[in-house]
This record gives sequence, structure tokens and C-alpha cells, in this order.
Amino acid sequence: MSSYPEMTCPTPVSTPRRGAARTLLLTSLGALTLGLASAQTAAPAKPAPTTPRPAATSSATTQAASAIAVEISAAIKGQIITCPATLKLSPRAVCLYTQSGAASLRPVIAGKFSGRTVGAWTTTAKTSTLLLSERAGGPLGAYVLLSALNDKETLVAVDAAQVRPATPAGVVKGQPYVLGRDLVGVVNVVSQGAGVFRLSTAEGQSLTVTVGRVNAQATGGTVVLPQVPATDGKNLIFPLDGLRSLGCTTTPAGSNLTVSCGSDSVGLKPIVF
Repeated sequence: MSSYPEMTCPTPVSTPRRGAARTLLLTSLGALTLGLASAQTAAPAKPAPTTPRPAATSSATTQAASAIAVEISAAIKGQIITCPATLKLSPRAVCLYTQSGAASLRPVIAGKFSGRTVGAWTTTAKTSTLLLSERAGGPLGAYVLLSALNDKETLVAVDAAQVRPATPAGVVKGQPYVLGRDLVGVVNVVSQGAGVFRLSTAEGQSLTVTVGRVNAQATGGTVVLPQVPATDGKNLIFPLDGLRSLGCTTTPAGSNLTVSCGSDSVGLKPIVF
């Protein structure tokens, strides 16, 4: 029986060319895997900025101010924006941005509301103000404020006009006063005409005062009031400390006062001009 040599499979030999190819393949796969992981963990790209929407007018905007703002916007081609806090406007205000200078806007707005302007423009270094009525011959409706951003850009604000009563003649600013009508329940106030008023209490104390005069006639004789009484044409405006001449006292109650005359008392808010 013949003997044959044992057959064995040769062990594959890694040639330099094959090793280099394998190394290149593994490196490429590693780089691809790392790139995919980085893409998954990277923060999403921010969307491109969009043009902000015009601000909406406040629900508190009065009808008069809103109507005037619409008319002005059409005349000057303004865009509604949020009112800057630095202007200290009320929640009723409507603000417009326009690419026109304040000097050119003043005649345009005044002409648009011809017959409805109350007085003329009040102008300072960077602002101009104009009062407007709701309609020709009607009540004061709003005011227009021009705030110059530069020579060619202006912020236009339309706000409800706050009508403050004029300071009556004779009153001292900073001193507290009360309206005669606010004393109902503790002091009876009766106008006797010609600026003369009579004040009386349930306890029998009385005081006759004359607008513009510091001397008054009390039950026991003449007294000197701390300030002269005044009137707004209808109501007596009486110095708070003058109630002592009627035997009344005042007690602070928060921002208000309690006025007591004998067994009667009433709460009221003093007026300080």
C-alpha cells in the first residue's frame, strides 16, 4: 500500500497591499460613524429670523384715540408698533413708526384734522404735542405726540387725553381740601349765592364762608381759616383743616380720611392740587 504525503492548506499570507486596503476601509467606516453621531447630537440649526409682526392695539384703547390713530396712520403711512416704556404712555396709547421727519409730519397731521385741533403744536427739542377733539366742536378726544428718532424717522403716539381740572383760584398747592358734596352725612353745605356757603352739623355748629376770604363767621364769632375756600363754579372746595372750626376731627384711613363730626362720620379722599 503506497504512502501519500499529507495534504495541508496553506495559511493565507497577508500581503502589504491587502493590509493597507483593510486599514483604509476601517478608517473610512470609523469616520463615517463618528460623523453620523455628531450630526445626531449637534444642536438644531436656528431658523432664519422673521420680520416681527406689528403690535396690536391694547383692548383698553379708547374709541376716540383708536379712530384718530387710524386716520393718522393712513395719512402718514405709519406702521403700528409697541409703544416704548420710556414715553410713559397709558395702556390706551397707539404708537406708529414712520419714515418721515417730525417737521414734515406736523403740517400733514394738522391739515388732516383741520377744525378738530385744540390750539397749536407744542414743540420741544425732540417732541411735539397736539390736542385733538373727537369731532369738530366736540369734546377733547386724544393727543398726538411726535418723538423724533432722527431727521427722517419719527415715532408717533396717539393717547387718550387726560383732562385735568384747572387749579381753582386761591387754593394752595400741596394742601389738602375737601369737596362740599363729599361731606354729605356729617356737614350740610348750602350755597347762598355770590360765593357764600353755609356749613352746619347736626350738633348745631355752623360756619358761613366766602370764597377767597380767610375770615368766616362761626356760631361763636369770627374765625380765621387756614386757607381761603374756593369753588370750581359749582362745588365748595374747603380746606380740610378748616373743619376744626365746626368741631370736626379727621383720622387717617389708608389713603383716605375719616371725618367725624359729633356722632356722625364719613370716609373721603382729600384733594391735593
